Amino acid sequence: MDNQAAHFFYIVVVSAALLLTVGFYSLLRTRNLIRALIGMEILTKAVTLLIIGAGHAAGRMALAQALAITLIIVEVVVIVVAVSIVVRIHEHTESLDPEDLRSLRG
Repeated sequence: MDNQAAHFFYIVVVSAALLLTVGFYSLLRTRNLIRALIGMEILTKAVTLLIIGAGHAAGRMALAQALAITLIIVEVVVIVVAVSIVVRIHEHTESLDPEDLRSLRG
């Protein structure tokens, strides 16, 4: 790996680490389900960035792009289902606080 590729990979890893930190922080510190979903989105964007960076460093961009597209598709499906669940929770409890879910009994 030449100097320019190593510098690019370093930037990608640092950026992904920052995104992972922000994503985990927003997941752990929020009391709002929508903010938790946004934190989950940030985490998956960091993973996507790492996949693309690793593919570029390894010289396998086609594989990295295929994996990234697959990850994006799965991410969209998961987020759509999660948002629909959050909307139904909000309609039922009129709150987005996860603590209010303790009152639900099945």
